[in-house]
This record gives sequence, C-alpha cells and structure tokens, in this order.
Amino acid sequence: MRIQNVIESKLKQDLQPVYLEVINESGNHNVPPGSESHFKVVIVSDAFMDKMPVARHRMINRILAEELQNSIHALALHTYTPTEWDEVSSHVPASPPCQGGGNK
Repeated sequence: MRIQNVIESKLKQDLQPVYLEVINESGNHNVPPGSESHFKVVIVSDAFMDKMPVARHRMINRILAEELQNSIHALALHTYTPTEWDEVSSHVPASPPCQGGGNK
C-alpha cells in the first residue's frame, strides 16, 4: 500500500476528521521521481478540541510512528478544529520551497 494511503487510512480511523487532505510534496524535494517521503497533512477534527498545537502534533506522530520511523522524512501538519477551520476560511499556508537538502 502506498504511504499516502496508509497515512490517510490511519488518520481517518483514529481521528475521524471532518476534513482530511494528505499531499505528497516529495516532488518538490531532491528525491527520486515517485518518492513518498515528504507530506503535508491538513486535518480538521473534533479530537483537537481543547488541545494546543503541540499536543495535536504529538497525537498524529503517535498514530504515524511506524511510518515516521521508516518511510516519512518530512511531515508538515496543519491541524484545526472545525471552528478554527471556519475562521481561517479553509486556507492552508503554502509549504516553503525546498532548501536543496542533498544538493549541498
């Protein structure tokens, strides 16, 4: 199973999001074509109610512990409650450009 699908499946099962987008950003980095190593996750869930951002990230890191240890090099997380999602008008910040990693 593709890593992107595993991420989606695990997050859906554990956090029951009202919105989930998993974006493979590996193509923006110095990795071979078709790689699945750099991801951006946008997730909106009631599970984040009354939790600070670091606690939300820890929740996701625990859920994806195996993938983070073995497959994922970078994981950008954008975590929202439904109310927060409405407040930001469903706008997610763009990822910064790659700094070259292996090219240095």
